[in-house]
Amino acid sequence: MGGAAVAITSMTDPDRIWNEASVRLRAEIGEGPFSSYIAPSAVRIDAAGNLILVTPTGYARDWVRKNALRRLNELWLGLDGLSRRLDVRCRAEVLSAAPSSAVGPQALSATGMETPVSPTVAPVTDGARAVRAAGLQERLTFDSFVEGQGNAFALAIARQTASWADGHFNPIFFCGPYGYGKTHLLNAIAWEAQRLRPDAKVVYLTAERFLSTFVKAMQDRSTAAFKESLRSADMLLLDDVQFVGGKASTQEELLSTLTALIEDGKRIVLSADRPPMALTEVEPRLRSHLAAGLTCPVEPADRALKIAVAQNRIAAFARLGVVNGAAQRDVLEQLVDRTPGSVRELEGAVNTLAAAAGPRLSSLGVDEAVTLLGSALRGGPERRITVDEIQKTVAEHFNMKQADLLSERRTRAVARPRQIAMWLCKQHTTRSYPDIGRRFGGRDHTTVLHGVRKIEELMPLDDQIAKDVEALTRKLRG
Repeated sequence: MGGAAVAITSMTDPDRIWNEASVRLRAEIGEGPFSSYIAPSAVRIDAAGNLILVTPTGYARDWVRKNALRRLNELWLGLDGLSRRLDVRCRAEVLSAAPSSAVGPQALSATGMETPVSPTVAPVTDGARAVRAAGLQERLTFDSFVEGQGNAFALAIARQTASWADGHFNPIFFCGPYGYGKTHLLNAIAWEAQRLRPDAKVVYLTAERFLSTFVKAMQDRSTAAFKESLRSADMLLLDDVQFVGGKASTQEELLSTLTALIEDGKRIVLSADRPPMALTEVEPRLRSHLAAGLTCPVEPADRALKIAVAQNRIAAFARLGVVNGAAQRDVLEQLVDRTPGSVRELEGAVNTLAAAAGPRLSSLGVDEAVTLLGSALRGGPERRITVDEIQKTVAEHFNMKQADLLSERRTRAVARPRQIAMWLCKQHTTRSYPDIGRRFGGRDHTTVLHGVRKIEELMPLDDQIAKDVEALTRKLRG
């Protein structure tokens, strides 16, 4: 039976079919969507002999199913003598469906991947798979990064780093306010570096992931494996490094890792909300190592850059079929002027407008756009909300004293309002987790992180908490 399957596959020449079909599809849907959703995917044959297009993520699967699968099947059926159809699944689905005892040439392997039908859509290499599994966001690439006066230098350094070009600076340290593109740059570097050198080991971690993985390794007595996983990297990217502050053992391990990688000539890229020497909660020796390379500031975006970001985001939605055409210039200007926070906040407003307007976006005037956005737009100049104001407002709402929120009391009557206050601080201020913790009685940043995540987890499940958060948000916004 296995031999018959091989014969059929050979006779129908799926390599030729996929090569020709994908070339035609690329020409029809454009290079951007093809590169984002089709090129990272691969055609596989499952244990039942079905042809499957395997996408790296569920988001890519949904996009292909909505925008390309019908046309792809038309192309495939016109070329395949057996008139087989393609289905589309994401990698996680393929992995979960793989039978543990499957055998034979068409059975899925332990990784959920069969030998690729076509070299043009080859399976992701082990190195690239490791990068994808580390939490990178597919849309955060150099192609989607909008250059402006405040980030041009950082972008140039990021491109140079991603190209593996010989340089004199190691580590590279990106710093700047929350929401202005540091994470985007680190993601873009990781994607591009792995594309240019598929055999290289590129490791991307948030500082939070570094911390939690290291703590677990100590608990499991597997610190040697943890050290090896990082020190064998050709490039290590660590995001939001300010969060390692206050953890002596974690800082010591990070310092040892950076020293080992630098001695071996490996590349290191880091980011934080402040320059290295301003990270006062970080141990001086580590701070010195962080500052020893090149510090690249990522400045807040000016008005022109924000308008360009909004245009770029809407163009991305247009390619996905969410909207038709572009928004009017005065609509974008109103959007930018009434969203004076970070670029990330602006993108949230653009997302809201695109979802609310849909195909009507290009015909919207300013008044209708403002009406559709509603509370997503601020009504005028930005009013700074402080941690102290949040604490006072939460205490008043729950009929308690502000001092209770800062106290050591852990009863639910105090702990839950405290977690809500922490969540509000993260949403409405630019304070870091360690900074918020210090303002809540000197708590550790992991306590704040736990509190923020707890409220995010409970809001969809607990109507009362959702109502409390909504009421507090209205009070804070005036």
